[in-house]
Amino acid sequence: MKRKKNDIYERARRRMVDTQIIPRGVKDRRVIDAMLTVPRHLFVEEALQSQAYNDYPLPIGEGQTISQPFMVAFMTEALKLTGREKVLEIGTGSGYQSAVLSLLADKVYSIERISTLASRARRILDELHYSNIIIRIGDGTLGWPEEAPFDAIIVTAASPEVPPTYIEQLADGGRLVIPVGTELSQELLRITRKKNDTVVEDLGGCRFVKLIGKYGWKGNRCA
Repeated sequence: MKRKKNDIYERARRRMVDTQIIPRGVKDRRVIDAMLTVPRHLFVEEALQSQAYNDYPLPIGEGQTISQPFMVAFMTEALKLTGREKVLEIGTGSGYQSAVLSLLADKVYSIERISTLASRARRILDELHYSNIIIRIGDGTLGWPEEAPFDAIIVTAASPEVPPTYIEQLADGGRLVIPVGTELSQELLRITRKKNDTVVEDLGGCRFVKLIGKYGWKGNRCA
């Protein structure tokens, strides 16, 4: 029975990649393979597992969501990872994006402000043996200065502006991918650091939950 269920989810992952991700322009073979590998259904509640590979976000509790599969793949590809990078992820959430990144980078540092989500993500990642991910609870807008610089930073919540801490903590040549805009509508930006300058690219419209913290939207502290 378990084998049959696993086969069903494996087919669902293949269908997700073939219908949602490749046709919409994701070309990086390593990203595609990671999306085929990580069992997305295990990062959502059991009642929602049958919807895990559909083309929309799903709630994970605490007012947060797991991003739609295409957006995970698109943002990951935008980081241009080769496998040697140290990556900072802002907003651990379910842990799914962390798992995808862990297959594509050397080490992943992930910050989550909500302790219940961080604990649940840590448990799932440990069960699945994703061992190169370190999670801390705190204000993600402050980054992780003790571990900087980072080769790539990915932000899975929207900010009204780019927190200066992220630029400061990027290595020379490092890439930051972040949604920036209003509460209702944002643009996904890729910012590449070139010594003391930055190159900003607009990757298109998107909509994410709010990035809460000192350099984001004001809201509850870590809970």
